[in-house]
Amino acid sequence: MSRTIKVLLAEDQSMVREALAALLGLEEDIEVVAQVARGDEVLDAARAHAVDVALLDIEMPGATGIEAAARLHTELPHVRLVILTTFGRPGYLRSAMESGADAFLVKDAPAAQLAEAIRKVLTGERVIDPTLAAAALAEGANPLTDREREVLRAAADGSTNAELAKTLHLSQGTVRNYLSTAIQKLAVRNRAEAVRVAHEKGWL
Repeated sequence: MSRTIKVLLAEDQSMVREALAALLGLEEDIEVVAQVARGDEVLDAARAHAVDVALLDIEMPGATGIEAAARLHTELPHVRLVILTTFGRPGYLRSAMESGADAFLVKDAPAAQLAEAIRKVLTGERVIDPTLAAAALAEGANPLTDREREVLRAAADGSTNAELAKTLHLSQGTVRNYLSTAIQKLAVRNRAEAVRVAHEKGWL
């Protein structure tokens, strides 16, 4: 008899989390041994329950699923990482792969497909939603530098250049230059549009 696969489920919406746990619980070789609602609880839970696979939602309080995946990849490299998301943004896929994720699936994938992905990543396979993979290839790489992304993220709340400069410990001129370059790269008219477009593409 094959060994039971121990799974950690990280999802901040309790109804979605419980539904996923129930569906996976129907599989004979899969057991959800831990559930968390915050990204910053993932590493401790994975350690405590000696999990084989971590199933991570992207948008969670405390830390995103991609941030949690990167920590797990560093601290517990034997744990396989499956990113599950509602948001089919090409940039998210690239970020997930860079963080060490082994699989990237959308939440409306059939339960059988999710269970099969869990089995496949344990054998060393990488599983990516084909529609997302095609979109990521078509979209191309994130054109923004780390600094440009940092400034755009900080600008999302409507902060002025002076406020951004203070928050990021940069001069106002430097902040202005980063914003201007980001706006040009994204072919938009202003910072608000730059934030929106970058967010929609999963580049922030």
